[in-house]
Amino acid sequence: MKATQPEIIRVLEKLTDYLADDTPPLVTELAGKKKPVFHLLVATVLSSRTRDEVTGPAARRLLTRADTPEKLALLSEEEIARLIYPVGFYRTKARHLPALARVLAERYDGRVPPDMRALLALPGVGRKTAALVLNTGFAVEAICVDTHVHRISNRLGWVSTKHPHQTERALMQILPRSYWIPVNGLLVRFGQNLCTPISPHCSRCPVSPHCPRIGVGPRR
Repeated sequence: MKATQPEIIRVLEKLTDYLADDTPPLVTELAGKKKPVFHLLVATVLSSRTRDEVTGPAARRLLTRADTPEKLALLSEEEIARLIYPVGFYRTKARHLPALARVLAERYDGRVPPDMRALLALPGVGRKTAALVLNTGFAVEAICVDTHVHRISNRLGWVSTKHPHQTERALMQILPRSYWIPVNGLLVRFGQNLCTPISPHCSRCPVSPHCPRIGVGPRR
């Protein structure tokens, strides 16, 4: 049986308290520092399949060299690859980033559009990236479902889905709108440090009593 909304809220409240003193995810931290939305977009693209401790320095190197779409569009793929290494899939991202920057410079006057459809049309931008940029850059209520949100939502019995897009639609039906934006940051930190893909730390998990451990194998 799936978790009820009050049970989900109880888990999210406990995670909010437990993670209150943790460093927020990189993109959330940048948004808190009022960085330009373009910087958030670049950092979000770089963060895919990459931990924050790698993404942060790579984003700083790249944005120090090119802090606007117009400047980034002028860089070669080779230079971008050198600046962002060793982020995951760095060569693919080095190809997408100048193309993305050219679209922003030519079609949107160098601004990031606050629209899901327009963001999804940018090279290298998927639904997760678009939702996170809308969340952090424009405070638009959208649920950003990455691998952590997808895994943990199923593990906790909130949803029963096979793909992140299905998880996004399912969460929209059961999550209060007040949690649409913060749920990603909460579950990313929770998933990186406790509710890991393999051998999660169930013995010290603050929400263990509320977790049916669906699909969980060996655990610590």
